Amino acid sequence: MSVVIPAYDRADVVSRAVDSALAQTVDAVEVLVVDDGSTDETAAVVRRFEREDDRVRYLAHETNRGVSAARNTGVEAATGEYVAFLDSDDEWLPRKLDRQLALLDSRGEGWVGAYCDVVTASRPTVGRIAAAVSDKVFRSRAPREGGRELAESLLSMQVFMGPGSTLLAERDALRATGGFDEGLSIYEDWDLVLRLLAAGKVAYVDEPLAVTHFTGDAPAEAYVENDERYLDRNADLVAEVERRGVAVRRAHRMGLVGHFLAEGRFREASAYLDRRAFTRPKDLARLGFWSLLGLRALAAGRTA
Repeated sequence: MSVVIPAYDRADVVSRAVDSALAQTVDAVEVLVVDDGSTDETAAVVRRFEREDDRVRYLAHETNRGVSAARNTGVEAATGEYVAFLDSDDEWLPRKLDRQLALLDSRGEGWVGAYCDVVTASRPTVGRIAAAVSDKVFRSRAPREGGRELAESLLSMQVFMGPGSTLLAERDALRATGGFDEGLSIYEDWDLVLRLLAAGKVAYVDEPLAVTHFTGDAPAEAYVENDERYLDRNADLVAEVERRGVAVRRAHRMGLVGHFLAEGRFREASAYLDRRAFTRPKDLARLGFWSLLGLRALAAGRTA
């Protein structure tokens, strides 16, 4: 089992991620920390782990190349039959890998990976409330595992799997996908999963075995740019899913509305808003949540 942790200027938190990987209950774990050109003390922190525990390996990029490149370096260096990804500011519960491997063993041939549920820590109060209410009230009944059916759920944004800290997959299957798209800084993990699903099925462990720590979000413009590349890269699959009546592009436009609203940028949000959203109770509720976050952001003076 190989664990890949990409890190860039994470000296203050990377120890937590490495400790949680080393605390896994499965045997024969190697932890590959890929330093993506850090300028802080990340190298010193990880080198200390490497000296004290031979399961830890430190890999480094000379310059900052992005999280996709760091993960690709880790996959290429991995020696385990399986590779699991963990973001440097997140952590796992001790039985995370054990539960995923057990599920894959029970499924048998054709299942190439597994992910799990997550719990989010350190989220602002309003955001925590909005996320909790949204999950309880609007939790999708879309397929959460499988092959093409899971791809449909991902593309239409009905399932949020957080693969950067939840995904475990066969190393050879990951390599066969061609790796993470280094031109994407958002959706790069979803994009990889879509290609993984073209070759096999991914299972879902319905337990919160990963803890993600909320440290802020990318600006809405970054989502616009990456969303376009992500959908264009998967244009054939998008067209196939939309022919089955699933409004993939509308779902993504609604997501962009949410990012702009949450920043308090109501005018920019309107450019992506489908007026039919006002006739859908679920969409109306989401608009209300996002607008609440935006008003909070404006009050705090966090917008430009």
